[in-house]
Parts: sequence; structure tokens; C-alpha cells
Amino acid sequence: MIEKIFFTFLLLLGLSVNSYSAGSSDNSKTKTSYDKAVVLIKSAKKYEKKDKIKKANKRYEKALKLLIVSNEKKPNNPDTLNYLGFTTRKLGDYENGEKFYLEGLAIEPGHIGINEYLGELYVVTNRISLAKERLKILENCNCKEYDQLREIIQGIRKSKY
Repeated sequence: MIEKIFFTFLLLLGLSVNSYSAGSSDNSKTKTSYDKAVVLIKSAKKYEKKDKIKKANKRYEKALKLLIVSNEKKPNNPDTLNYLGFTTRKLGDYENGEKFYLEGLAIEPGHIGINEYLGELYVVTNRISLAKERLKILENCNCKEYDQLREIIQGIRKSKY
């Protein structure tokens, strides 16, 4: 009789531990380096809008490091290459920013984000004809990226590229 009770107790204990761990693992998903970088980039953009450039740049630098790790783990992801281009561009390294964007476009030529950001890079580096080529690619996307790049090219929108 005691063995039966003990066995039942162990069985119930085992079931409760399994159900707890199964439920808790769903709630505590580990964020990837890419996910962490995206959070930092969003934060940096907010600081930029408030003209807090030093704080923004610190976040861009941290994001860049995480994106490099992400790119090493999963190379040739256009989204990662897009943000690698974005962060390096925001930190003033236009040459490497352009390289990352072009790598991403070699994989996914119609990538909306890369085309917009590369167009912005071309504007800031005074290569307007190349920026207009990026705009042409976005022409039929029916997306905000087209409008944003068009405004930047036309000088309507003040941006910190």
C-alpha cells in the first residue's frame, strides 16, 4: 500500500514538473543576437529624433556587434545585411554600409528596406542618380519606404541619413 502511494506521488510530481517546464519554456524564449540588435536600433532611432546622437551611436555600436555575430551564425540573410549596412552607415562608415547593402541585394534584389536605405546612403554621399535608381525599384511596392526615399531625394524631409 505504501509503495502504491509512493508511486502515485512520484508520478504526480513528475507530471507537475514536466507541465511546469513545458509551460515556462514557451514564456522564456531566448532572443537572438539579431533580435537584440533590432531592439537597440529602434532605441537608437528614438534618441536620434531627440538629437541625442551620442546615446544613439552607443546603441548603433552595440547593435553592430550583435549583427556581426548574427551574420557569422547565419550568413547571407538579407535582413541582417540590411541592418549591418544601416548601422555602419549611421556610424558614418558609408563604404562598408554600401558593401553590406550590395551583398544583401545580391541575394534579394527587391528587398524593400535595403533599397530604401541604400538610396539614402546615395543621397548623403551625393550620388542622386543612384538614389533615383533605388527609388525606381521601389516605385510599385506601395510602401512607406518609397515615399520616404522620394521625400529625401526631393529634399522635403530632413533626415539624418
